[in-house]
Parts: sequence; structure tokens; C-alpha cells
Amino acid sequence: MRLRRNDGPAGTEVYAAAGGSARSAWVIGVCLLLCCRSLPAAGQTTLPPLSPEANPLGDSATTEVRRDERVEPASNVEPRPESLSEIYTPRYAQVSTGTGTLPHEHGQIWREYDISPFTLRVASTSHPEQLIIDWILRETGYEVWHSDVVSVLSSDGNRLRVYHTPEVQAVVARVVDRFVRAAADSRYFNFRVATLSDPQWRAKARGLMQPVQTQTPGTAAWVMDREDAVMLLSELRRRVDFRELNSPHQMVAAGRSTVLSASRAKNFIRRVTPQPNVWPGFVREMGAVDEGYVLEFSPLLSVDGNEADLVVNMQVNQVEKFVPVILDVPTTVGGVERVKIEVPQTVQWHYQERFRWPADAVLLIDLGMVPVPESEQPPQAFPAFALPIPNEKPSRANALVFVECQEAPRNGSAANIASPIDRSYNGRY
Repeated sequence: MRLRRNDGPAGTEVYAAAGGSARSAWVIGVCLLLCCRSLPAAGQTTLPPLSPEANPLGDSATTEVRRDERVEPASNVEPRPESLSEIYTPRYAQVSTGTGTLPHEHGQIWREYDISPFTLRVASTSHPEQLIIDWILRETGYEVWHSDVVSVLSSDGNRLRVYHTPEVQAVVARVVDRFVRAAADSRYFNFRVATLSDPQWRAKARGLMQPVQTQTPGTAAWVMDREDAVMLLSELRRRVDFRELNSPHQMVAAGRSTVLSASRAKNFIRRVTPQPNVWPGFVREMGAVDEGYVLEFSPLLSVDGNEADLVVNMQVNQVEKFVPVILDVPTTVGGVERVKIEVPQTVQWHYQERFRWPADAVLLIDLGMVPVPESEQPPQAFPAFALPIPNEKPSRANALVFVECQEAPRNGSAANIASPIDRSYNGRY
């Protein structure tokens, strides 16, 4: 059998059998036709078939790739850095790159303050520069930095960068001076927190105290001499309802912050869930609600050291009672069973105040009759919440805070006395 070349359609070559049987020629023609179909068209490139490991979509998915198309990386390839964060291009808002310089229509000036004398001495928090920023925001106000005046307030731990008007820069400079001076000051603040069942002690101590203005309704504050404060505290300790919240040696250096806190969980029956495969056909799911208090002190001395500032924040969560709810729950043996669930009735109390008084005097803060969570633990484990007489009504107590500025003890500096504090800065101002 001999093959003869002929010109086929569309520029293809067709070989026909010359001589031999017609059956052999038909077989050869079919083979040539299949080979022509497998050839790539002009301008195309074919890829070898993917192995099962390289083709996660299986045989049902095929891909044709042209030379002018971009091949996407496989899913197991590490994404590019720009794909790690969402980059949003505004579709409606008009955005520009600006002029490249900071606006100064209001006379803003740039200042950099060295705060390392303070930050390098503070080991009680991982971000000591935040203490300075907190006081700057208290002195200037939060809205000053979010107005039509372009401003900057930033710190890297050793240097504070500020861009604002000269008036605001003067306030910032005064705050930074107070912190840098506090780093070399040997004085610290001593806090004593106590509770009483009622405020009747004021009747006898009225002549020893000078009132200080407060903003929170139901609260009061006074200043007194150190000798009078010692005498008043000694008289209060003789009362059977007197409870001290903290250690009498709770101390913190100027410019630092300390937190006193205690909490516990109270369990209750949250819900009833049907369970046909267990007896009696349902289970009681327990829940827990936390009650307790968080008390934060942030003291700071003036530049000359003659006056003291103090910011007090207190949050109390109390469970007044659990309101019972009776449910009729079907059982596996037929009928229903009356099951009780509980809904916690809670109360929250928040207190925030700022005081300024002579540093050589004692500040006494009366927080009023505040919620006091009942304690089922011994007084040593939960001293502030241990009232002497249980009461069916929600408990209240008169909370007192004594604040005194003293010299640091000889065996250590105030920088080592301050309590560690880890916190978030959400909702601070």
C-alpha cells in the first residue's frame, strides 16, 4: 500500500491510500483526522494535561490559556503584601494627595518633647507615654484635637510630637514638665479605701474638715490636716461596720496609675433545653454574671510640687437579685414539670471625678451610698463586700477614700511601689 499526498481543505494535507484494500485506507484516514484536530490553532499555545495533584478541580474542569492572558498564581502561593489588607478606592468621594505640607492657617507650630526621663523610669506599664497623653487630653479637652484645626499628638515612647497652636503647645509643655519633674520626685501617694454602713460619722468629724466642690450628685470631698486625718481614721476603725478595701500600704508614684479591683461570678439557671434522650427529658443550662468593682487612681503633682491633682474612676456592678420564672416543660414519661429559670437583676454605678488640693494636706472623698455586692466568702477573701449583717434588700454602703502625699520609704523608691496596670484605652475620655 502506498500513500499519496493531496491538498485538503483549509490548508491541511490529506494522505490517501493508493493501492491496497479500502479498509486500510479508511483506518489511516481516521487517524490522520484525529491528529489534525489535536494540533493548536494559529496564535494559541496548549498546555500539557494536569496531573491529579496539580489539578484540584478534577477532570471536569479544563482551562485554555492564551499567550496574551495573565496566569493567576495557585491557591497555595503566599499572597502578595498588598492583598493582606483591604485597599478601598472611593467611588463617590473625591480624594486628593494634598499639598504635601501641613496646613497652618491657625498658626500651628511643630514641637517635639523629650519624655524619656519619665518613660525610662516607669516599669509598671508597657506604654508609659500613654499616661502623659491621657493628662494632655484631660487638660486640653478631647475635642481640641478633632476640630477644624489640623493637629498632631503622637509619641514613640521617648519623644512626644505635637502640632497645634501656641496656646495648646503651652498647655502640653506644662503637662510634660510635670511628668519630667515627677520622675525625679521622691514623693508618692497613699490610698486607703473603706466602707461603712451609714454616713453618720460626718456629725462628729464636721469640725475637722474643709469642704471641696464636687460635680457628682450624692458625693462629697474634704481636705484636712494630717493629724486630724489620723485621728478620724482611728475613730472610724473602732466601728464594727468599718471595712478596709485595700492594704494600708497601697502606694503609687506621681504620674502613674493604679487599679484596685475585685470580682466574682454568681451562677444562675439561664434556660431549659429539651433533651429527649436523657431523663427527665430536659437539661438546665447554667449561666454566670460577674459582680464587683474597679477603682482607678491617677495622681499628678504640679510643677512646683505644692499642689496635687487626682482623677478617680470607679465602676461597680452589683447583682440585686435573681427574678424567678416558672416554665411548664414536657417530660419523657408524659405530662409536664414545673421548672424554674432565673433572670438576673443588676445595677451599675459609675463615678468619675477630678480633684486638686494642697499636697501637704489629706484629701477625703465620700462616694456616697454606693451598691455593694453581697459576699458569701470570708471577709479575708472579699473584705470590701463583707457586710456584718445580711439584708434581703440590695446592699448599700458608704464608701470613703483617703488620699495622702508622702515621702517615699527609705528601702525603695516610689517607682518600684506603683502597682502594675494593664488596661485598654477605649472609652477613656
